[in-house]
Amino acid sequence: MSDLLHLLNSAKLYDLAQPYFIGMPHHPVHPPYLFGLVKKHGEYVTAAGGSSASEALAFGGHVGTHIDALCHFSRHGKLHDGGEVAQSYSGGLERLSVDTMAPIFRRGVLLDIAGHQGVDVLPVDFSITPDHLDAASRDQRVEVRAGDVVLLRTGWARYWDDAARFIAQVRGPGPGEPAARWISSRGAFAAGSDTVAFEFVPAPTMPVHVHLLVENGIHIIECLNLEQLARDRVYEFVFVAAPLKIRGGTGSPIRPIAVATQ
Repeated sequence: MSDLLHLLNSAKLYDLAQPYFIGMPHHPVHPPYLFGLVKKHGEYVTAAGGSSASEALAFGGHVGTHIDALCHFSRHGKLHDGGEVAQSYSGGLERLSVDTMAPIFRRGVLLDIAGHQGVDVLPVDFSITPDHLDAASRDQRVEVRAGDVVLLRTGWARYWDDAARFIAQVRGPGPGEPAARWISSRGAFAAGSDTVAFEFVPAPTMPVHVHLLVENGIHIIECLNLEQLARDRVYEFVFVAAPLKIRGGTGSPIRPIAVATQ
């Protein structure tokens, strides 16, 4: 235990989550983030002069920095486990829902595609290929292994405060299906990026989501902030996150942390 505590005390933590705020980006098929104070300070004051404030929140499971459960996508009416979809509006998905996911404590790998291309931000029409992944992995001296959380940086996290630019009419850089197959061939546990859709869009059939979630059982994480990791050239770390236990949920917000040793 003392060795673990010493290691943690010497580690550097990177917050990979984006902030929530009114007007924040959200994919148009998902609801917006709503926030409002429902109790202000001073509305009720105790005899000792204390008061409290509180808020109400409303948003979707795929809004902000979040993870996709394996039930998020199906193909020909079947989920990753091969069974037919079973669902209801009130109860959600009956299998492979986000509440069945364990907390994530795994090796994480950053492949800085924008950095490898020598740009701050990849252009909107940039499709990430296996060659890009191979080159970034080689040049950044990091190997993707079975069970890893693989994060791809496009640089689009810099647009987070400009919703229209970040969403860009649901157009943006990301991996095409061949790159997704590169990730699945290495046995990743999850793959994520700093964009709203993870894969290269527009993609009407969403082949990357289908390949990773349905065909291979690989979770997808979207809307990450990978800027500080890239700036410090941290390409290998411990990835820590936990989804909310939303029964029947197809996704959940997460607050991911990268733990890197000095």
